[in-house]
Formats: sequence, C-alpha cells, structure tokens
Amino acid sequence: MSDRPFDSIAGYAKYLGIEKYVGKLPAFAYQNNLTPEAVSSLELVMKHIRDTKQEVVLETLLNFSRLPKVNPKTFENFDFDRIHGKNVDRLKNLPSLSAVYSGKNLAFIGPPGVGKTHLAMALGRECCMRELKTYFLKASELNQRFTDARKYGRSGSVVNGLVKPTCLIIDEIGHCIFDRENTRLFFDVIDRRYSKDAPNCMIFTSNREPNTWAEYFTGDDDLLCSLDRIFDDASVFIFNGESYRGRKCETIKLEAGGFNLNNSN
Repeated sequence: MSDRPFDSIAGYAKYLGIEKYVGKLPAFAYQNNLTPEAVSSLELVMKHIRDTKQEVVLETLLNFSRLPKVNPKTFENFDFDRIHGKNVDRLKNLPSLSAVYSGKNLAFIGPPGVGKTHLAMALGRECCMRELKTYFLKASELNQRFTDARKYGRSGSVVNGLVKPTCLIIDEIGHCIFDRENTRLFFDVIDRRYSKDAPNCMIFTSNREPNTWAEYFTGDDDLLCSLDRIFDDASVFIFNGESYRGRKCETIKLEAGGFNLNNSN
C-alpha cells in the first residue's frame, strides 16, 4: 500500500463523508500499538469501501443519464482520424471537461452520420465518470415531455428536473417544432441553467445551422431572443464531410440469368 497510509485513509474517508469519524485514527493506532501491517490492512479496507461506492455512484449516474450502456459511445471509440482542420485539437481536448467546468455550452452541427451524437454522448459519459450528473434526450422527446407536463400539471417539476443535471444533452434540434407554450418552457430551462454556477453545460446536436433554430420554436421576438443565451458563451463545432455510417456495409453484387422452361435438356 502507500507510504503514507493515514493520509490515504483520510482521503478515502473524505470521499465517503466520514472524515470526522477517522480523525483520531492515528492516535488510536498509536495507543493500541498497531503494527504497520495492521494499519495497511485498515487502508486496504477503506480503499475497498471507497471503490465500491464509486462503482455504485457510476452505475446510478449512468442509469439516470439515459446514455447507452451496451456499446457505449466514448472518446476512445470515436474515430478522430476522420476529423481534420486546424482546430481539431479543440475537439480532441473535450475529454478534459474544461468546457463543463467553465460553464461553456457546446453544439455539434453537421449532416447526418458525422459523429455529432457520438461526441455528445461521449462527453456526457465522461461527466458520469467524474461523478457529474448527466441527462440525455432528443429534442422530440423534450417537446413531448413538455406537452405531457402541461397536460398533467407537472410543468414545474419537469423544468426543475432539467435544470439540475450538470450536463444536459439535447439531441437533434430541428427535428420538431415547439409550440408557444413548449417554447416558453424550453427557454425557462435555458434561463435557469444560464444563472447556475459552474460546472454547468448544455450540449446540442443539429443538422441545422444555429442561425436557423428560431424556425423550430414558436414565440415573439422577445422570447426567441433567448436563443442568444445558449450561445452567449459557447463553442460550436461545425462538421462537413461524408457520413460515418455504412463503413462496415458489404455490397455483394450478383447476376441472375434467365430460366428457359422450354429447355428439355
């Protein structure tokens, strides 16, 4: 184990929220003449408890996030070799979560199949790995959730739930149109998240340029100008190029000849 076991134990205890209960452990070890081996055993037990809690927390966060756990989208399995440009390092540095901790929103814009959703999910998963609450949903799901919330009088609780996650991912902006009331709820979420302290991040994906997003929301100019809140401090990654999809698709060409029923041979 470590050369400074009591420091390690103190660190594990802080993570577990029990530091005040182990503060006198060194004195206890001295008074009871514990051997170095005994102290190392205590350190090992504390590490095991810490590791177990981390596994439970990660599992809980992944379940809450709605990110896929089977064949997950990660930065490790994203093909960065297909991405070119002088600012490609900005994309490769996203796993540092500096954007999240600085409260910067992100948008991935481009045609279908270039990896926008993969990157958004990978960033969300990385947040979960750092024990930051993440939530993923498509714009059409969000639209329907607002409609259902209004129908059953749960608008407040739905908005509150979308404000809480550190990282909120909204996929496929531009695949549906929000009516006036749903637009109001959407911008209520935007405004309340805008005033949150870091770490805080919203991630959007879309096939449409941000300057056309107002077409998919219904409201007057004062309401729609709230779109500016999204991009007030944001990084927008615009992708051009061919789709990733179909790379493993095998094309098998065959020829079929005619069959002569009158051929008696």
